[in-house]
Formats: sequence, structure tokens, C-alpha cells
Amino acid sequence: MADDSGSHEGGGGDDDVREQDMFLPITSITRIMKKAVPANAKITKDAKEIMQYCVSEFIFFVTSEAREKSKKEERKRINVDDLLWSVDTAGFEYVELLRICLQKYRETGKCTVYTT
Repeated sequence: MADDSGSHEGGGGDDDVREQDMFLPITSITRIMKKAVPANAKITKDAKEIMQYCVSEFIFFVTSEAREKSKKEERKRINVDDLLWSVDTAGFEYVELLRICLQKYRETGKCTVYTT
């Protein structure tokens, strides 16, 4: 029987699936993390899981800020410029790198910019 209390703790069921769907696959997170460390480095399960959580929070935050901007401008859609604005406004210093990557992606269909 489903728990109607709204809590995501315990109980299992559909709420756990929905919460898990909010995260990028751990295999994708691991693949990206491995590109940033030496080949012989090990990454613990806890490190992968916290990164999975952080990435999800980052996406949520950037998207929420971009959504607020689009609402203020009376638009229903979030666009790339809204997202870049959100990243820049939050103080992240790699907006120019994102613009370069976006241009490469538009030209070639891929962008593999990794700095180590």
C-alpha cells in the first residue's frame, strides 16, 4: 500500500523511483570523474554518490534561476542564454568556456572540453 504522507523516507515504492529519477546515472558521473583523475586513481562509492547529488543540485539551481529570468521577461521557455546568465550570475567563471563548447557543439554535434 502506498504511503500518502508525502515523505520520501522509508517505505520504498514509487516515491523512491521518482526521487532516483532526479539523478544522472552513476555510471555517467563516474565516467566524467575518471577523466579528471590519473588512470590509476580510485574513486569511492561515497564520492560518486555525493557528486551525483551535487550535479543534480547544480542543475536544479541553474535551471530555477534561469526559469525566474524567463518568467520576469514573460517567456514560457528557458533558452541557452538564460542558463548561461544563471551560471554567470551565480559567480561561476567558466561561462566563456561554455560558450565555446556550445559553438563547437552547434558546428560538430559534440564538445569534449576537459581541463586537467
